Amino acid sequence: MVAVGMMLLGRLSEHWHPVLRAFVLTLVVVPLAVYVVVPRLLRAHGAMRAARAARRTGA
Repeated sequence: MVAVGMMLLGRLSEHWHPVLRAFVLTLVVVPLAVYVVVPRLLRAHGAMRAARAARRTGA
């Protein structure tokens, strides 16, 4: 996510101070990861585990 964020902010923040660039990137990436990406990954993981468990029990 950080690499994608750097690519998206690259042109816009080209002339910014590196500390400001890192600060803005952190303000964008961390909330996205915590509230969007990680919950979806956990939900997908749970679905895969449930499917595997159902396949093992024959249900």
